[in-house]
Amino acid sequence: MLEINGLVLTESLAIVEYIEEMYPNPPLLPALPAERARVRSLAQIIACDLHPINNLRVLKYLRNDLGTSEDAIRAWYNHWINEGFAALETRLSSERGCGTFLHGDTPTLADVALIPQVVNATTYQLDLSPYPIIQRIFASAMALPAFSSALPAHQPDAGVI
Repeated sequence: MLEINGLVLTESLAIVEYIEEMYPNPPLLPALPAERARVRSLAQIIACDLHPINNLRVLKYLRNDLGTSEDAIRAWYNHWINEGFAALETRLSSERGCGTFLHGDTPTLADVALIPQVVNATTYQLDLSPYPIIQRIFASAMALPAFSSALPAHQPDAGVI
């Protein structure tokens, strides 16, 4: 959730697009409509297909309400993130447009969606070796202070997801 001057926004993509519109430099969306659509498509794959099944609310339900063991939660998480990363990696390897980042050589809205999922995957000890493009993009993002300083370990209220 983001609250600014009484405005309350929810949902990550809506928040990031609001920030993009309020602070357009550097841009998180390309200038051309077709490229913007591609970036939004990649971001939505991550935010709508990968993240919901492994978000904190789901993991808490598995842990607290169903009494699922940590090993079983790790297996759950890794199964679903593998499914999503495999689809994303296949798409990225077959499309033009991927560069240093998911789209081109500067971070976009799609990278903002992807990086937290990679961080979470490493927390749950997912083997990322089948995803060389995702690994390369993650390394590129971690070379930038905007991403590396946002890691959960650098946040005052960092906790287990």
